[in-house]
Amino acid sequence: MRLSIFYRLIISYMAVFVPVIIVSVYALFQLNHFNNITHSIIDTDNLIIDYGKKMSDSFLSQIQYERKYIIIKNNAFYEHFALAEKDFNQYFQQVISIVDTQRKRDLLFKIKNSYNQYLALFNEEIEFIRANKRYPQEIYKQEKDMLVNEIMERLKNLRIYTEQDTYEKIKKLEQAGARAHRIAIIIITSSLVFGIVISTFITRSITRPLSIMKKKTRDISRGAFDENLNISSPPEIKDLAESFNLMCNKLKEMDKMKSDFFSLMAHELRTPLASIKEGTNLLLEGIGGEVSEKQKKLLSIISEESNRLIELVNSLLDLSKMESGMMTFYFTESDITQLINEVIEELEPLAMAKNITLRVDISQNLPAVKIDQERILRVMRNLIGNAIKFTPDGGHITVSARAVDHGLMVSVRDTGPGIPEKDLEIIFDKFKQTTIGSYGKIEGTGLGLAIVKHIINAHGGKVWAESKLGYGSTFIFVLPA
Repeated sequence: MRLSIFYRLIISYMAVFVPVIIVSVYALFQLNHFNNITHSIIDTDNLIIDYGKKMSDSFLSQIQYERKYIIIKNNAFYEHFALAEKDFNQYFQQVISIVDTQRKRDLLFKIKNSYNQYLALFNEEIEFIRANKRYPQEIYKQEKDMLVNEIMERLKNLRIYTEQDTYEKIKKLEQAGARAHRIAIIIITSSLVFGIVISTFITRSITRPLSIMKKKTRDISRGAFDENLNISSPPEIKDLAESFNLMCNKLKEMDKMKSDFFSLMAHELRTPLASIKEGTNLLLEGIGGEVSEKQKKLLSIISEESNRLIELVNSLLDLSKMESGMMTFYFTESDITQLINEVIEELEPLAMAKNITLRVDISQNLPAVKIDQERILRVMRNLIGNAIKFTPDGGHITVSARAVDHGLMVSVRDTGPGIPEKDLEIIFDKFKQTTIGSYGKIEGTGLGLAIVKHIINAHGGKVWAESKLGYGSTFIFVLPA
């Protein structure tokens, strides 16, 4: 049984009387101070950053829908814009209710003011568009772009201010820890001789965890959030260490938020890539004049690479939307047999080119499942396409479907080289690849199976792989029926 600080201090009081009481009171005060600052970081600063990220995401969505509406004039985009506007206002109300400094409060009101100006400009444009009137569209675009830049910059400043406050609080924790350690040592050394041994033991049981936490505080101030504290005694400091661990995890999530924000910027890559692709196709068709064979070869390479980049950007966007919960799924009751046959027919030419046999084994009386047909088609294309890619010439691939308890199981089995057992779990993580036999490192982005996993999870199902080197691989997913 591990003694709490209270009982340890009672024992030490019996030995050293008043000096130990002073130590205990001061230690409890410092622990309470640590807890207050730690909870302030967790309950305020991290939430502010989280809501700021959500405001940024919803505002970026509004920008996309607003631009699509201006171009296409489709009311569906305006409805999506309105939903994103509602989310933005909700996140604003949530974050304004918890801000703890006037500087951040003033910044939030400036963000809200610029945002209202942006909405006003867009609403004016809507009135012109619906009235079919001409208006200075370029001027409106410039003013909106200026407001967008102001809002994004201020949201960035909100995150920076919050991080600065977090680091200041961490520095206070370090200072408080150092001060507690120093004063405790001074008081203990002035204690009675009879209490030296027990006082040393009690002090060590308190100051050693505090020293570890002080070192951890320095690591956090340098941006190192790994290596969680593992302090089991005393129980009070154990709880504090758990709060520290939670704080570190939250700070790691903040770094991930920044990475996710940059993934949203991939939206801006699609338009120029599409322009490059279409321009290249026009040149290949001779629109810009006669093209030599050498030029055609170079233009073909550019076209192929543009397609590859567009596919990569689309995959990144889809995965980003799935991870952030922004991907919309449309579930309808569907027949999986029809979808399997459609993908088989689509990919059969690729299999024939490698003399690979595609087999279909579908049981009778399959249960109907509610699925998003386009997403499940993508799952099937990824799994069967991968099987064709890594199955040697003359091999065969079997696509099976059968009913299981409360669900439907679909599997894709190939006769390829197989996957190492240690990689069967990580292959479904984004940007994770594996080495397969003579193929070496797989070429690709490492996004296909990650997208498959997100789609199946969104359907309430599960997906996994079974394989043994030299005996092929089987990818299986189960959908609830």
